[in-house]
Amino acid sequence: MESGKFGTNEPRRGTLNRKKKMAYRTMMRELGLGSPGTERGSNNLISHDMIPSSSPDSIINYNSRCYSGQFSEDGNFFFTCSQDFKVRMYDTSNPYRWKYYKTANYYGGQWTITDATLSPDNKYLAYSSIRPIVSLAPTDPENDADPHTLDFANMDGSNSRSRGGRYGHWGIWSLRFSGDGREIVAGTSDYSVYVYDVEANRSILRIPGHSDDVNAVCYGDKSSPHILYSGSDDTTIKVWDRRSLGDGREAGVFLGHTEGVTYIDSKGDGRHVISNSKDQTMKLWDMRKMISPDKAATIEPLDYSSSFDYRYPPYDEPGRMTNPHDCSLVTFRGHEVLRTLIRCHFSPPGSTDGRYVYSGSHDGSVYIWNLDATLKGKIDVLQHTKHTRPAGDARYADTWSRGGGGQWQTIVRDVSWHPNAPVIAGKRFIKVFRSYHVLTSRQRPPGTAGTTASARVLFTPGMMVCKTTRPSQGWALA
Repeated sequence: MESGKFGTNEPRRGTLNRKKKMAYRTMMRELGLGSPGTERGSNNLISHDMIPSSSPDSIINYNSRCYSGQFSEDGNFFFTCSQDFKVRMYDTSNPYRWKYYKTANYYGGQWTITDATLSPDNKYLAYSSIRPIVSLAPTDPENDADPHTLDFANMDGSNSRSRGGRYGHWGIWSLRFSGDGREIVAGTSDYSVYVYDVEANRSILRIPGHSDDVNAVCYGDKSSPHILYSGSDDTTIKVWDRRSLGDGREAGVFLGHTEGVTYIDSKGDGRHVISNSKDQTMKLWDMRKMISPDKAATIEPLDYSSSFDYRYPPYDEPGRMTNPHDCSLVTFRGHEVLRTLIRCHFSPPGSTDGRYVYSGSHDGSVYIWNLDATLKGKIDVLQHTKHTRPAGDARYADTWSRGGGGQWQTIVRDVSWHPNAPVIAGKRFIKVFRSYHVLTSRQRPPGTAGTTASARVLFTPGMMVCKTTRPSQGWALA
């Protein structure tokens, strides 16, 4: 925290050597005391504390579950992905007045749209389902053409398809565009990482480097496509250097999680990455601390796992196991990673100087931490979205379980922080919070029927947006 690698630190002055309060910094700014450089620094410090904490400005309801959604890097564009196989696009050039303008479809999808990624120039959106096919849709509101299809199973350009995975079929859980927009990396259910060349229209690399589903992938930084991260249900996060894949081995391994990894996010500096896991923790990693492949080959990470099935909470905290080879820098706790692949992110460098990390949660909240693992704030999405739609609305009647009664529940699956404004969107909030609901056996994906406990839950799919014009003081939501 004090190194400055995760944001500017306020210089401590005076005999008490303590940080100045926001009111004092504002007073000094208004008095105009100090040089222009000092004033700019003070303004930056004030803005860093402006984290979203108000009641939602907008709640956008959908008639199906929302799985993911993000702002573009310039903040002018926002998209959401939902279980009706639609990607909805919004003009957010004014972050306080959103304009819906377009919907793109995924044809022939299975269960849901699993992920989406925006090209660096904001012109194309790639999105996936539990299939090897990725749809690539233009974001131009004047372009109403059907999306292109990218077949990640096509490895040689001849339309012959790889038959990897269980029962000859596999799907895509995670997608990311490279910094130059020429490639897309994907994590899949055939325990592999694929790299697709958009211009060549084929996959150019398959890395079968895990022993279970690869739930999350990302690039190390935007300037180079060589470094890849992958997180898997085998509890490991692996670092891949494409320049040295001759022996097919990873460059290094992050060990420490004891259950499957649900999401990873790179800070973009080529060193730091965070991960969410079904062991109910989020961890910060430094590539300089990763374990070598030779040492990792002598460790069986599943020896420290209880094989917890996150579809059936609660997690057994008294029975928690720890991995003695944990090489993470910081472990964050307090949120719940249950029932769905809940996501985490670094806060944006523009509006927060990258000072925080944040995550959705099964309990219907968004958690924001300082980098020393202390809780900076908590947004109660559940409370602010409760009963925002009538129970008798037939458009989402199938989200009620048939057991009599009902309890409103919101799960925040994904969250996105606006890069330049104190605005958060999550399926359900104005930071787009993803909502999810408890699945009954009748609603589960094929092959999982008959494995659910009773659930009396109402789900209101949608998105909620929240902003603040003041720093958070203990996160009392106004």
